[in-house]
Amino acid sequence: MLNGHFKSAGASIEYGAAGCLFPVDELDATVFQYRDAQVALDDVDGSNVIVVAPTSLATSYFLTQHALTAIRVDSLSTAVQTQIAAALDARIDTFELIQIGKWNSTSANHSLAEFTEA
Repeated sequence: MLNGHFKSAGASIEYGAAGCLFPVDELDATVFQYRDAQVALDDVDGSNVIVVAPTSLATSYFLTQHALTAIRVDSLSTAVQTQIAAALDARIDTFELIQIGKWNSTSANHSLAEFTEA
């Protein structure tokens, strides 16, 4: 699924409500980015994913420029889970991942080994 779970997501939270997830590199949680995030997202059903949704043109630009990121919900601190849960209509423990950003490329995944013979 090259576009992640934007169309099949089980829930979404607005960018403003997801402020506790940024910057992601400072989170004390299991965070996957780029190809690792795509693999993690491909391994779960879309209904088990929360996507961070833009609320304005500026946040839309930020999220589309952000590296595709998948965060394991169960690895987030209790405080962060509580903040995210407050923005959801469902129980947070019913979700596996939070997706930030969108996979925009439809190109084939190439290994660097392919280019060593060039």
